[in-house]
Amino acid sequence: METIKFKKVGIVLRPSSPELKTGYEKIKNILLAHNMEVFLEKKSAKMLSTKGFDLDYICEECDFLITVGGDGTLISTVRKSFKHDIAVLGVYAGNLGFLTDLSMDDFDSFLPKLINKKFCVQERSILEVTITQNKKEKIMYAFNDVVITRTSVPQMIHIEAFVDSKSFNTYYGDGVVVSTPTGSTAYNLSAGGPVIFPLTNAFSLTPISPHSLTQRPVILPGEYPIEMKTSSEEALVILDGQETIELGLGESVHIKLASKKVKLIHKEEHDYFEILKEKLSWGK
Repeated sequence: METIKFKKVGIVLRPSSPELKTGYEKIKNILLAHNMEVFLEKKSAKMLSTKGFDLDYICEECDFLITVGGDGTLISTVRKSFKHDIAVLGVYAGNLGFLTDLSMDDFDSFLPKLINKKFCVQERSILEVTITQNKKEKIMYAFNDVVITRTSVPQMIHIEAFVDSKSFNTYYGDGVVVSTPTGSTAYNLSAGGPVIFPLTNAFSLTPISPHSLTQRPVILPGEYPIEMKTSSEEALVILDGQETIELGLGESVHIKLASKKVKLIHKEEHDYFEILKEKLSWGK
């Protein structure tokens, strides 16, 4: 049987979770037993009082990444490592996630399957976000969603939306969620948006607490770029709920699906619909 010769593996742990040391040591020893070199990410290593490496260096050196924690850890790692085009395997420490469906207890039995090509790789869309401020262009990425929202609680926000360079809508309320299919089960769902199958080439615009009941979620084809501009006040642009940028009056944010995809490693028997049913308690 043809196998894959993985030589180097990078590991990222959930922040502020020193209790993951035991789980990390277990995964590390399993990898070492299969003659793989392990590179622990710098912040994760500091948490465990050991040696670590910059994530960019790890991405350049390693064959794939492992995140240990939950969906939030995987999402953060994907956003930071995306430019390196490296596959990511999510291992959950706690409860089953939408993205992390392999437990630490299952890792020992899964690794031989990985080596023997008995796994699947899902290619998922990620949002490319461009903000121009002070004549400087900044490009970032969001795996779940981009939220454009107000800077203070008492006031609502006006957001002008353009689709494919054409005026599309004006949102008046608490803001708008621009979501990938992967992020459709996150803030988008809480705001009343639709669940979208994660491999769909599309994204959604979902208003947050709109002033008008006629404002509804919209799903757009993946090839359409959009622009969001505040017309009355400053705003916050929040990437994956983890990174915030202030948007000045009249400044705009351009959002589109990136030309490349995120690569997630899953078990061969991975079933999105089973996870969806369990996480949302459907059929109970």
